[in-house]
Amino acid sequence: MTITKAMKKYQYIFILISVIGLFSCKKDNYDAPSSELSGRLVYQGEPIYVEYDRVNYEVYQFGFGKTGALPETFFDQDGSYSLLLFNGEYKLLIPNGQGPFLWNRTASGAPDSLTITVAGNQNLDLEVTPYYMVRNAKLSGSNTNIAGSFGLEKIITDSDAKDIEYVALYVNKTQFVSSTDNIASTTLTGADITSMDNIELEVEVPAMTPAQSYVFARIGVKIAGVEDMIFSHIEKIQL
Repeated sequence: MTITKAMKKYQYIFILISVIGLFSCKKDNYDAPSSELSGRLVYQGEPIYVEYDRVNYEVYQFGFGKTGALPETFFDQDGSYSLLLFNGEYKLLIPNGQGPFLWNRTASGAPDSLTITVAGNQNLDLEVTPYYMVRNAKLSGSNTNIAGSFGLEKIITDSDAKDIEYVALYVNKTQFVSSTDNIASTTLTGADITSMDNIELEVEVPAMTPAQSYVFARIGVKIAGVEDMIFSHIEKIQL
């Protein structure tokens, strides 16, 4: 009697494992998404540079029982994005409060969504309106100092306009350069800016271990009341 019960128990376990294995195989046999949707943030065709892993966008897929956004996604430092998706219809939006810019909004003030039909690889730039643009940024190195000169253009001038909290020059050992990723920085408050056409900053690069003969640098602009900064292009500078 004990042997029979034990045999039945093992039979049940074998059947359960077989069923689980069958469903697992079916699941594993689904093709992975292979259509690439890519692009970048732009303003009138010009790239918008942001901080790495900080500015979020949301993508929703229609059908297949999907009700929420795909896993959290962020723009890269150069404002680019890239997703592997199944062919089908999606909607993309940038939530309010994300980025140093304004995304299209509905009459109620909610972020408007962009409907995208994915059918193979596709490049799609996302047009936004920045509060400010960094103009004519020039960075150079001399011994252990990095100097930067640039101008600022105020793009949003209506009721959504914002003041400048400060501008900054950031330097780092790697290509990740921001207020949180740097080995040296200097700032100038918005109140101390005397000319929007010609702003100059300079910072000393500390000793690096291990030593290297170059650094990466870029200009950042902090806008009052806006969490995310807008930046200039990252440049590699020989010391």
